Amino acid sequence: MNLKNLEKRLTYLAANAIRDYRMIEDGDRIMVCLSGGKDSYGLLEVLRLLQARAPVRFELIAVNLDQKQPGWPEHVLPEYLDNLGVSFRILEQDTYSVVKRVLPEGKTMCSLCSRLRRGALYSAAAEMGVTKIALGHHRDDLIETLFLNMFYSAKLGTMPPKLRSKDGRHVVIRPLAYVPEKYLQRYADLREFPIIPCNLCGSQANLKRAEIKRMIQAWDAEDPKRLNMILRSMQNVRLSHLADTDQFDFESLRGKVASDMPDPVTGEQDPFVGLVKPLEEEPAL
Repeated sequence: MNLKNLEKRLTYLAANAIRDYRMIEDGDRIMVCLSGGKDSYGLLEVLRLLQARAPVRFELIAVNLDQKQPGWPEHVLPEYLDNLGVSFRILEQDTYSVVKRVLPEGKTMCSLCSRLRRGALYSAAAEMGVTKIALGHHRDDLIETLFLNMFYSAKLGTMPPKLRSKDGRHVVIRPLAYVPEKYLQRYADLREFPIIPCNLCGSQANLKRAEIKRMIQAWDAEDPKRLNMILRSMQNVRLSHLADTDQFDFESLRGKVASDMPDPVTGEQDPFVGLVKPLEEEPAL
């Protein structure tokens, strides 16, 4: 796929996600979080392409958080953004030292680093008066997170295409939610983005996310339609066909009560009280 066709595909997928989740509205002031990786570069360029042709007006401000990692090339992003003519701001916060001090050697740093980075970006967003915070997570990130949560946290959830922060002050959007990672890699290669590798967490070996990534890449190689089917399944959730009693009222689903059994609706004791034992772990085979 050449550059022109690839950009058409990227903007088509991003525009669909933006439309489906009403990510961008007229007059939005959008913070584009730029890390120096292929995904955030791709996000900025796709939004710039859409900005030129969108039926609504919105402003883009690229923001990078300099976490004071050793060897971080401070000049790369400012020079790149200056050449593009994009408004930008570089934040400086030594989260690197915090992470290295708090976590023992060999411990996965991604979670703590992400929380610190998110806090810094949210504070800057409030100060700058932005209405949306755009992140570069793509389709494969959403799918990887789904399986990470299932396999290692026993919960069913992922990164939503659009969300409100816990404090209610910010709206986060992921315009690349429909975009396969391989498209962004191809785009980065064709555009020759000045990629800055992460030396904090991205270089750690044997991360669980890397294991999941290998799994879904194998699935993609086996059947190119499979990952899109997984994405579509996240958009077609049937709570009554899962098993979460907090999300669906299973208790109200009652059959006909036998004549010789106390009716639970009348307030009499449920005939199963005392008979149900806590679920135990399955014995080892």
